[in-house]
Amino acid sequence: MKIKTIKNDLILEDIECFNVGLSVDCGQAFRWVKREDGSFHGVIFKKAVDIVQNENEIIFKNTDEKAFHELLSPYFDLERDYAKICASFDDKYLKEACKEYCGIRILHQEPWEALCSFIISQNNNIPRIKGIIERLCSSFGEKIGESDFTFPSCERLAALSEEELAPLRAGFRNKYILDAARKVACGEVDFEKIKAAPFDEARQELLKIKGVGEKVAQCALLYGFGRMEAFPVDVWVKRILSELYPDGFPQCAKGVEGIAQQYLFHWRRNLN
Repeated sequence: MKIKTIKNDLILEDIECFNVGLSVDCGQAFRWVKREDGSFHGVIFKKAVDIVQNENEIIFKNTDEKAFHELLSPYFDLERDYAKICASFDDKYLKEACKEYCGIRILHQEPWEALCSFIISQNNNIPRIKGIIERLCSSFGEKIGESDFTFPSCERLAALSEEELAPLRAGFRNKYILDAARKVACGEVDFEKIKAAPFDEARQELLKIKGVGEKVAQCALLYGFGRMEAFPVDVWVKRILSELYPDGFPQCAKGVEGIAQQYLFHWRRNLN
């Protein structure tokens, strides 16, 4: 890919397999908004980000090379060769999914935000998830700029009560949010250990949290810790496995099951 700057904007050219809209709106993250002009607005860690994708270039507004390399490139997993990965899939369904939705990349979100977001996502629909997270951030996050807020830290949430979370309208999830925040804040659930541990040990560490089951743990590992071998299974993925892979998931996806799952999930969910 080529990088250039014009005034306060950073522009990417000639990058393969990166579609901003597909990446931010395929069920991985819940704070991105598509504006009327077609741009995407979100908050990554403590930076408000505006992105415009044209046919041959991607424009990161008000971004310099330092912010791009330290924050945006890792977040969008831009150093990974997705074209090579997709080309390595020799399964017909994976090939079709990659062809149909070329450009999805796994977002490397802040681990706490990913964990908390997927706790909130349980038995929930996307508009409601987004509403709860928006209220969570505006109530307990730090204000940045005129109208944006950071995702509140685990330490900030750990000090709250269920009554103080009631205005979020998250229901039974409030007690799970608090349990997660308190266990992470005190180190009972150790994020540094999760980053370095073998996969099953990392998964077991997250399962210590009340309300975190297999799906939420796998989502947190994939979208928050960049563990590409993670394989979240929801209703759509269950259908995929039963309908297309009754004898097991294809070996060509070994080690990048999370990427394969994301393509198949989005493809099957949008299949007419």
